[in-house]
Amino acid sequence: MWSKKKITPHSLRHSYATHLIEQGVDLLEVQKILGHHSILTTARYTHLTSHTNASARERIDALMRRFTLDWGAIR
Repeated sequence: MWSKKKITPHSLRHSYATHLIEQGVDLLEVQKILGHHSILTTARYTHLTSHTNASARERIDALMRRFTLDWGAIR
């Protein structure tokens, strides 16, 4: 069953920004697309979803696997 939810231009804009970020578009690019002067304004339109959170973890894990520790020195 479909729930009735009010769709506004603001909710569409927020959804668009969220989908861009989930697809890997850089936050600064989203800022340009939305026409915000401040990155803080753009950050309010976006939020971490489970998809972006998992993607961030995967990227961080991949980056960390490239390092090895040898007697306290990073190589």
